[in-house]
Amino acid sequence: MKAALGQRLAAEFLGTGFLVATVIGSGIMGARLAGGNVAIALLANTIATGAALVALILAFGPISGAHFNPVVTLSDALEGGMGWKETPGYIGAQVLGAMGGAIVAHGMFTLPVVSLSQHARSGAAQLFSEFVATFGLMCVIWGCAKRRPDTVAFAVGAYITAAYWFTASTSFANPAVTIGRALSDTFAGIRPQDVPGFILAQIGGGFAATLLFRWFRTESQPVARQTETN
Repeated sequence: MKAALGQRLAAEFLGTGFLVATVIGSGIMGARLAGGNVAIALLANTIATGAALVALILAFGPISGAHFNPVVTLSDALEGGMGWKETPGYIGAQVLGAMGGAIVAHGMFTLPVVSLSQHARSGAAQLFSEFVATFGLMCVIWGCAKRRPDTVAFAVGAYITAAYWFTASTSFANPAVTIGRALSDTFAGIRPQDVPGFILAQIGGGFAATLLFRWFRTESQPVARQTETN
């Protein structure tokens, strides 16, 4: 039975909150323990984020679909997976959850509740990285969701773990997470003025991947029907 809208919004709020708390909290812990070695701090941040994604998707997926990402929600609505009337609620819950996750992470490490980030992440390479990161994320989700939905949690966790390292931006790939990270002047932060460009690039990458997989499905249908008649 499908969960009530309020239950699904609560799951999106909590899941996104835990995700951002993991990203920021592990960044703080990694930076404190790495002794100035940025590579080790990033590795700690990466492993924690990938592992948390798997766990959170498995936990909240049966309730809300475990979007935790406005791009995933918009793409799902475009493909008819959820109603457009529910979309603003999902996105609102994700953004509020991300902001709450930043506050929780700061509280755990005795930092100011909100501290706007001074971490510059600007330039064409950073924006292109976010387009690529989000395009790849949505390719992984669409590629797994239709035929092997039980693998989505592991595929997404693995992809984000890898994308931290092969993108110049360290793969935010999520507008809500981007907003949450702007509220944290820590290892994982991003300056508020860099947020709009990241979000536009993320939406563009998600939209491109969704169109690509719509085309894949359209092209494969005649072959499937021919096989069924043989």
